[in-house]
Amino acid sequence: MPMEPIHTHISRQYNTELEEIRSRVLQMGGLVERQIDQAINALVRGDTALGETVIMDDTKVNRLEVTIDEECQHIIARRQPAASDLRLVVAVIKTITDLERIGDEAEKIARMAVSLAGEERPKNNYAEIQTLGQHVRQMVHDALDAFARLDIEAALRVAREDRKVDQKYEGVMRQMITFMMEDPRTISRVLNVIWAARALERIGDHARNICEYLIYLVKGKDVRHISLDQVEREILGGRGEQ
Repeated sequence: MPMEPIHTHISRQYNTELEEIRSRVLQMGGLVERQIDQAINALVRGDTALGETVIMDDTKVNRLEVTIDEECQHIIARRQPAASDLRLVVAVIKTITDLERIGDEAEKIARMAVSLAGEERPKNNYAEIQTLGQHVRQMVHDALDAFARLDIEAALRVAREDRKVDQKYEGVMRQMITFMMEDPRTISRVLNVIWAARALERIGDHARNICEYLIYLVKGKDVRHISLDQVEREILGGRGEQ
């Protein structure tokens, strides 16, 4: 996804350094998106090998987080960024932390996939995980796209999707509890599904966090503890979704 340029400095090297850390965030985000997709597919298909691949790939995500963090620290030490440049570096540091945690959640789903591969498969072929997984995967993609384009209106739309994810998660939980009550033999399998659903719900939370960091980057306002309606009134003048 193409990046919207942020600032132009006299030092071309400084410009390059700032754009490089943003580019690496998107690189890390692409890897995390693939992890989510593969983890869900591993669970739905009962594909142990694909699940193991996701688990192994988590080290790549971790290495990228360390690399980007070191680059941010070097920029702070060498350039002593101020104002919006400093916000960019802070937003990047926070974003890669959430991306790393998304990778951790995808790894958990992959581990559940490996555990479930030997279990009897349900008739609906884990449809509830597929539906919830598609939703959060799209959230992560759209959050990264908003980050690339510096689009705070898109970020707010993505943040609003977290409510829907929470609702779907609660629906999955009610369904799983019903299954266990009706047939105690399903308890082992259903518990793994519950943990996978919980991991997906957490991914939605992290995607929302990334959107909040973007608003901080562009507008200089910390909105982590402010309702979305209030954010829209204060930042967009009521132009966002109602």
